[in-house]
Amino acid sequence: SVMTVIAWDGKTLAADKQATSCGLAMTTTKIRQIEDGSVAAYTGDQDSGEVILQWYEDGADPMLWPVVQQTSKGWARLIVADAKGCRVYDRRPIAVEVEDSFAAWGAGRDFAVAALHCGKSAREAVEIASLYSIDCGKGMDAFDL
Repeated sequence: SVMTVIAWDGKTLAADKQATSCGLAMTTTKIRQIEDGSVAAYTGDQDSGEVILQWYEDGADPMLWPVVQQTSKGWARLIVADAKGCRVYDRRPIAVEVEDSFAAWGAGRDFAVAALHCGKSAREAVEIASLYSIDCGKGMDAFDL
């Protein structure tokens, strides 16, 4: 599964690169830029994350919402950022707008939110969370919008 940290500071979306399986930390990429210029990242199970990310890349048709997102186990959270702001898809095909000036998700979110509150950037928040959460690390990917 992808125990992660994703941070948004109003202009940058950043994610660590760690996936954890039965105590083994592995390197993965869970954020990417989409053809429309938006950036999307996920938390949760990696395979479900890739499924919901593909759903978004394919046009985010609510009628094609992945079945795995409707289960109580195995779903993923998708965070999408673009010039209009940041929004989140959880277990339904409805985007919930992030109204705060910064936000974070995943196992390291508490550390990241504290860093963001103290004026750190999304990149710095991911670095700080990676120092303190055993479920975060292995580097970082970040995109400015």
